Amino acid sequence: MITLKNVVLRRGAKVLLDNASVTIKPGEKVGLVGRNGAGKSTLFALLNGTLHEDGGDCSIPAQWHMAQVAQEMPETGQSATRFVVEGDVVLCAAQTEVEAAEHSGDGNRMAHAYMKLYDAGAHDVEARAQALILGLGFKVSELNNPVNSFSGGWRMRLQLARALICPSDLLLLDEPTNHLDLDALVWLEAWLKRYTGTMLVISHDREFLDAVTQVTVHIANAKLTRYGGNYSTFEDLRAEQMALQQSAFAKQQEKIAHLQKFIARFKAKASKAKQAQSRVKALDRMEKIAPLLAEADFTFEFREPANLPNPMLSMHNVSFGYPPPVEASAGTLPTVIVQNVSRSVLAGQRIGILGANGQGKSTVVKTVARVLAPISGEMTEGKGLNIGYFAQQEMDVLIPADTPLEHMIRLVKAVTVAGRISGQSTREQDLRSFLGMFNFGGDVIKQAVGTLSGGEKARLVLCMIVWQRPNLLLLDEPTNHLDLATREALSMALNEFEGTVMLVSHDRALLRAVCDEFWMVSHGGVAPFDGDLDDYQRYLLDEAKRQRQPNAVKLLRKELETIDREIQALSNEQGQLQTVLANTIAAREIARTGKRLKKIKNDLSLLEERWFMLSEKIEAAARSVNP
Repeated sequence: MITLKNVVLRRGAKVLLDNASVTIKPGEKVGLVGRNGAGKSTLFALLNGTLHEDGGDCSIPAQWHMAQVAQEMPETGQSATRFVVEGDVVLCAAQTEVEAAEHSGDGNRMAHAYMKLYDAGAHDVEARAQALILGLGFKVSELNNPVNSFSGGWRMRLQLARALICPSDLLLLDEPTNHLDLDALVWLEAWLKRYTGTMLVISHDREFLDAVTQVTVHIANAKLTRYGGNYSTFEDLRAEQMALQQSAFAKQQEKIAHLQKFIARFKAKASKAKQAQSRVKALDRMEKIAPLLAEADFTFEFREPANLPNPMLSMHNVSFGYPPPVEASAGTLPTVIVQNVSRSVLAGQRIGILGANGQGKSTVVKTVARVLAPISGEMTEGKGLNIGYFAQQEMDVLIPADTPLEHMIRLVKAVTVAGRISGQSTREQDLRSFLGMFNFGGDVIKQAVGTLSGGEKARLVLCMIVWQRPNLLLLDEPTNHLDLATREALSMALNEFEGTVMLVSHDRALLRAVCDEFWMVSHGGVAPFDGDLDDYQRYLLDEAKRQRQPNAVKLLRKELETIDREIQALSNEQGQLQTVLANTIAAREIARTGKRLKKIKNDLSLLEERWFMLSEKIEAAARSVNP
């Protein structure tokens, strides 16, 4: 088990853990929660050996294999499949031993090395890697693309796949859902539920935590507190604990006030001095209950829109996509992703946009946001339409070298030139105060945006949207870098917003809280989705099974071919050794050859058993397709 006993952990001058203790049992799946900056990632650095405790003791079983997602962006020309395969460090070690054994010429060592390689899963590692890659949202056509050909978010998905393929007793996941869409998130949840090792996960997605964890460790005030149950259970238990603590504190304050009143009244009176002194000692011995320091929650609200055109937007036979590249030759056609869409967006609608990765959700949102022009068709905006757009990549609307204040000043100028009145004051001091409402105060207001954290950038984009007083909100994955408290604030603000919302998000708690209807972008079109998020999740799992089945049969056949070759190789070796044994050789050689023959016989038995099992699986899969 993992044991932290009276651990002290510092980062610079800041004490992140102070005499903190907690125990995590083998096989437990633990959510590590706490405010940004509380020390969650630093605790991971302690567990993986990057940092060492400044006091106390942290112990992890020495024999445990650990896996985690590397945070650096991979730069390699390797294929996606090969890159993920090399995440299996046990297999890589077995391959290294095979090479060393072959070089040594020691037949016995070679035999053991080959069996270790087989036990490590060399026969199906490529299939396992590709199943992970496809599950995380890649296309079959991308399996052998170079890692460098993918964007940053997709490369981080490959880093996640590398961590998942590695056999491990302890899996550390720090915000694994940040770069995933809802489809990949549902797949990852299903995979983690099957994981048999010990897992610690940091996440700000409450439904994800509820789905994959059974224990919650809360880090606050430099202490670790363990709660049995998932995140929702933790919230309930924590609320009860806080209420009890506040009640106990209030009662103790009454008792202290009573003792102090008695002491002040009678300490100078000779007949009561002894009693007064005993109360002084009682006061000194009393273990003080700390007052409840409620964590300051971040809140904001959208102002009432100046007007609400209805419909907000009308689309007639609109096709969405991308124009030809600037360097393309004349006559190159645009890339159409979604086509022939005829729909209206009405005042007050709250639309969740669903669909698998690559189907065109962001393309539709970018076109409505005027970032892209429609490829064809007619898009009519209502009079007075004022769009607030949150881009999936915050830096699409932010300038790295500029400060938050400079962004607000530029926004004021742009709104003034466009003739759109936001209803907000444009004085610099008022802009500073407005930024302060979104926790941009002190030196941060003059800090280059490129140096801000992901959460701070997201809050700045929200600040700029709120200031514009929009009547249509287009939000493309707004929660990627927001902590749970800020997500809750966004959910509350959206629920009170009187305009129209179009939301793309993998945060199911936000989708459930905000949206009352769903559109699905799939197969080149947009259509209403008849159902709720639970229906959509079941649809995704069913689709994944349906799509994986042909691929699964292909992988089974591939493994069967590998086993055929291994059986043939062992059978050939068996025949050769039996010939050697029939000749007159030294007793020592007879013993060694006999030992090897016995090993081959056992290996052949296991391989043949596996061969029959695979054959039955392939036949069953074929019957399910053609009953």
